[in-house]
Amino acid sequence: MAKVLTPRKESYAQWYNDLVIKAGLAENSAVRGCMVIKPYGYAIWEKMQRVLDDMFKETGHQNAYFPLFIPKSFFSKEADHVEGFAKECAVVTHYRLKNNPDGNGVVVDPEARLEEEYIVRPTSETIIWNTYKDWIQSYRDLPIKINQWANVVRWEMRTRLFLRTAEFLWQEGHTAHATREEALEEAETMLKVYADFAENFMAMPVLQGYKTASERFAGAVETLTIEALMQDGKALQSGTSHFLGQNFAKVFDVKYQSKEGKEEYVWATSWGVSTRLMGALIMSHSDDNGLVLPPKLAPIQVVIVPIYRKEEELKQVVEKCDEIAANLKKLGISVKVDDDDKHKPGWKFAQYELQGVPLRIAIGPRDLQNGTVELARRDTLTKEIVDVEGIENHIEGLLDEIQKSIYQRAVNFREANTRTVETYDEFKKVLDEKGGFIMAHWDGTEETEEKIKQETKATVRCIPIDGPQEPGKCMVTGKPSERMVVFARAY
Repeated sequence: MAKVLTPRKESYAQWYNDLVIKAGLAENSAVRGCMVIKPYGYAIWEKMQRVLDDMFKETGHQNAYFPLFIPKSFFSKEADHVEGFAKECAVVTHYRLKNNPDGNGVVVDPEARLEEEYIVRPTSETIIWNTYKDWIQSYRDLPIKINQWANVVRWEMRTRLFLRTAEFLWQEGHTAHATREEALEEAETMLKVYADFAENFMAMPVLQGYKTASERFAGAVETLTIEALMQDGKALQSGTSHFLGQNFAKVFDVKYQSKEGKEEYVWATSWGVSTRLMGALIMSHSDDNGLVLPPKLAPIQVVIVPIYRKEEELKQVVEKCDEIAANLKKLGISVKVDDDDKHKPGWKFAQYELQGVPLRIAIGPRDLQNGTVELARRDTLTKEIVDVEGIENHIEGLLDEIQKSIYQRAVNFREANTRTVETYDEFKKVLDEKGGFIMAHWDGTEETEEKIKQETKATVRCIPIDGPQEPGKCMVTGKPSERMVVFARAY
């Protein structure tokens, strides 16, 4: 099978696009800026969904569903919120089509204009808080912890599969609390859930921190983020959790009666991750041969390929393949036996390598005689001959080892590409020559932040939660700085 991917060193962007398409993850659709997620890509997203959904429910959240369409007047109520999304909104103005009088197709019926336009959901704070007004009267009704799995539309002009599309899939949590402390704790808890998922399932190390005021979610008091470093040295915001204060409660008049009988406004959070995580997964681990998937999220964890030349060898070899597959499935391992005769083994090996299947087993007549099989690891591209006796336990341990190995490799990459600078000249030099995460002092002003962004295209990715709080001087202005922050160019 010929090489199908542009090498990363030649063009990282083209490599990414080649990989998404050639590995059968997604493709561009007939709708500009929107994608079709293909079965293999959706299978990965489903595994992500399943894990996250369990994690949400373990922390006391329930799933619900709210309308796709939001009355325009709802957005008008929260000035910061509408300003944050106004340029990305798709607007529904009519509710009916009719045949074109000239007989050429259909046209919008001018008589069917809506009295009030609807916004196609870019995020659901407004519709949900309008609903919560009817759900909340007393402290006994709190907290409310709701999650929704949905699609949203943000009319992006420059799109890239998974990373930035006009329509994408996500989950959005929306919670209501009696106190500020409860809401802050919720926002922090959900950030930890996201970090746990990123590191222990995606095998992707992340930094946890606060966004600056200019980078916060529209309408939030504080935005917490997890930031990951991709192989090209750019950062990717991989999940956010927002403390919304009482902003939406006041706008939609959501109050509760406290135990003391006082009427109080509710405190709010929202938090979400999207199919952007698919892009993060691809760019964190994959190589010039294709996807490298952590076993915990791989749709197929083990593929077994029978090798035979004569028809009479086929039955015995496939029987052994099926036996091993059945035993692996008992251990909860997802496995596929590829006995399809449309392609030769060499083609299959290359295809499963491209699709990132963590382990490949090859079995032929000679292996049956010797009581062995050939095992190939996707992460290291190494092979070994192992005894078929007890292979199931060996594979179970090997999948765990691969998961840890992929994570450690990503940790090592991040550590090697995180640098500390003292001066603005040094900052620009490191950014242009090496990229990665750059730790530097900043005076905390939006003016300096904007200057850095305009001159270098780098932004403050986060103010680390666990980072060192050593005072210093801003690398740009020389003014006092309480602590270093993390800069990077980002997707």
